[in-house]
Amino acid sequence: MGGVTDLALGVAPIAGGIAIGAAAGYLKGPDIRKAIRQDFELLDLLPPEQAERRAELQRTIDTRIDDLIGAADRYRLLRKVATSYRGDVRDFMLFLCTVLFTGVWWGVDHHQSSWLPMFVVLIVVSVWAAWHAFRSIRIRVLRFVRRKG
Repeated sequence: MGGVTDLALGVAPIAGGIAIGAAAGYLKGPDIRKAIRQDFELLDLLPPEQAERRAELQRTIDTRIDDLIGAADRYRLLRKVATSYRGDVRDFMLFLCTVLFTGVWWGVDHHQSSWLPMFVVLIVVSVWAAWHAFRSIRIRVLRFVRRKG
């Protein structure tokens, strides 16, 4: 039974990394459009006699709408760059970092229960990153050769 416990403790860092990566895809910020919609509903509920409150609420709604428009304008270029980015440098840097970290991990005490599972994962990630990096380099070289030819 001790072997299963050691294996579970050895796989825990890898499983934690996978869980954090999966959770990152589901985390979302506040829904500003929903908040604006709720503010409009609240504005409709306020009686016309409360003109000052209605004006202040309308001012905050206008501010939120202006902020939303400003954010869309500011990040349009960023979104364009992000969608056109093919990841050439990122892939090469990921490959380099995984190889370096695999080398560092080789220097860790081999008798730790987490050593072998993590080393296997590092080898798999290194191979995956190498495939992406060399594919990106190949594409760049082929584009360069086509332009010259």
